[in-house]
Amino acid sequence: MQECRIAARDLACRRGDRLLFAGLSFALQAGQALQLVGSNGIGKSSLIRILAGLMPAYAGTVEVVGALGLVDERPALDPHLPLGQALAFWQRLDGPHDNRAADLGLAELMDVPVRYLSTGQKKRAALARLIGQAAPVWLLDEPLNGLDTRGAALVMDMVAGHCREGGIAVIASHQPFDVADKQQIELKDFVR
Repeated sequence: MQECRIAARDLACRRGDRLLFAGLSFALQAGQALQLVGSNGIGKSSLIRILAGLMPAYAGTVEVVGALGLVDERPALDPHLPLGQALAFWQRLDGPHDNRAADLGLAELMDVPVRYLSTGQKKRAALARLIGQAAPVWLLDEPLNGLDTRGAALVMDMVAGHCREGGIAVIASHQPFDVADKQQIELKDFVR
């Protein structure tokens, strides 16, 4: 796995006239995970977007070394294509990395159009797309939403394996997320 690290220094996020959080700092090295927790609307998804470079921070800086991969509520898979073709599209862009679709229980769904997949199946398909990117830094926004107990355990195992192999995971989730040596940030501690 390529070298990776991510650091945030004195981050602040503002939405409209509301300051969601301020003074947030952390640093992660290869093999580490961080879970962002807090109530709805406190800024977990906004922080993930800031880290991904999709939204500017109101204040502070983000430094990322290594490629980023993002899974959020949008699976970024063409809803009209069968799942196999939708994943193949990304594989042509990202390279011939194994997306572990079979390990994610998707092998029997390759001929099913993405729009007909359940919420949990779409979430696992988005994770397959992420794995196929071979990005060392994973940003996961509510990765367990829509998953049954078996699916949630599978995703947590894959994230744990990613970290054991030298990757980084930043996880925004209301749900408990079992990854060894995981740090946790409660965003309410940074509300001003």
